[in-house]
Amino acid sequence: MADLDDIYNLKLLELASDIPHSGRIEHPGATGSAHSKLCGSTITVGLDLEDGRISRFGQEVKACLLGQAAAAIVGREIIGTTPAELREVAGQMRRMLKESGTPPSGRWADLALLQPVRDYKHRQASTLLVFDAIERALETVGA
Repeated sequence: MADLDDIYNLKLLELASDIPHSGRIEHPGATGSAHSKLCGSTITVGLDLEDGRISRFGQEVKACLLGQAAAAIVGREIIGTTPAELREVAGQMRRMLKESGTPPSGRWADLALLQPVRDYKHRQASTLLVFDAIERALETVGA
């Protein structure tokens, strides 16, 4: 089992302190929200699609360190992402945390920093909130 220091490490603290695309955007094409009943964390996102890619993104993050860190990594990488790619990364994250799958790679490789969360089932939902919120937003526009 991972040590708590593996989860709450300096790199995650740094990520959580500077979340890209923080705040809501005006008149988004789609919005979605996700809430963790266990810890009370909530993430709400707004986004626009242009030419099949996410062109504008904003997120309101009221979450624990793990949710903030995941939101920071996603916020940094999401512009230009297709809905299919985002869903694939979200699926990889779920498999990484729940089934000991391999972490995302390429530009999403920093999500591997959250891999120790798989040993703490009660923290997984908050770590996945940003993906849940984005997928709900994409559902509203049929993407």
